[in-house]
Amino acid sequence: MPSLSDLKVKIFADGANKESMLKLYANPLIKGFTTNPSLLRSGGVANYQDFAHEIVAAIPDRTILFEVIADEFDEMKKQAKIIASWGKNVYVKIPVTNTRGESSAKLVRELSQSGMHVTVTAITTLDQVRDMAAALQGGAPAILAVFAGRVADTGRNPLPMMYAAREIINLYPNVELLWSSTRETINIFQADETGCDIITVAHNLLGKLSWVGKDLHDLSLDTVKMFLQDTNSAGYTLP
Repeated sequence: MPSLSDLKVKIFADGANKESMLKLYANPLIKGFTTNPSLLRSGGVANYQDFAHEIVAAIPDRTILFEVIADEFDEMKKQAKIIASWGKNVYVKIPVTNTRGESSAKLVRELSQSGMHVTVTAITTLDQVRDMAAALQGGAPAILAVFAGRVADTGRNPLPMMYAAREIINLYPNVELLWSSTRETINIFQADETGCDIITVAHNLLGKLSWVGKDLHDLSLDTVKMFLQDTNSAGYTLP
C-alpha cells in the first residue's frame, strides 16, 4: 500500500492563488511552490510583481519558482535579474526555447554561472535534458523541469524517459530533476520511483493526498454514496 511518509521526492504546490498557497504553506509535506504565466492568469493575478512580493514575504523559507514572461533572450535576461532579486528562495524559470524554437542554453549557462538559481522549464525530450544539463554544469543549484504529464498526454509512457533523464542528471551534482504537469496522484509515486528530486502538483490534486492508501472497498462504498447523494440533490426520478 502506498505511503506518503516513504516518499523521497519533494512535493511543490503548483498554482497562483495566494489564499491556497498560504494554506498549503502550513502543510509540512509541501516543500516548495511554483507558478507560471498560465497559472497566474487563471488565478486572477492582475500585477505579477506585486503578487510575487506578497508571496515571498509570506513564504520566505521555501523554494518558489517564478517565470520570465518575455520571448526575446535579452529581455529574458533583464527579467531574470529582476525576479532573482525578489528573494533568496526564488528560482528563475527560463523556457527551454523561445516561441521560434531557439534554444535558451546560452542564456541559461550565463545566468547559472553568474550564481542565479535557474529552473529550465517546458522540457519534453531527452535531447533537451542533455543540452540544458550541460549548460548548467558547474553553475549554481538548478532545476530541470521535464513535463512528464504532457508527454503522457501524447500517448507515450513517460517513465522510461524519466529514468533516462535521471541517469543524465546524475552527472551534474548541481542539478535537480523535476516531474512537471502532474495529472494523477500516482504520478507522485512514479516520480519517486524514477528518482526525481521534485514533483509539482496542482492545488486541486493535492486535495486528493488524503486518498493515498485508502482501503479500496471503502473507496467503492464512498463512490456509491456519492452517486446517490448527487441523484437526490438533483432531484432525479424515473417512472
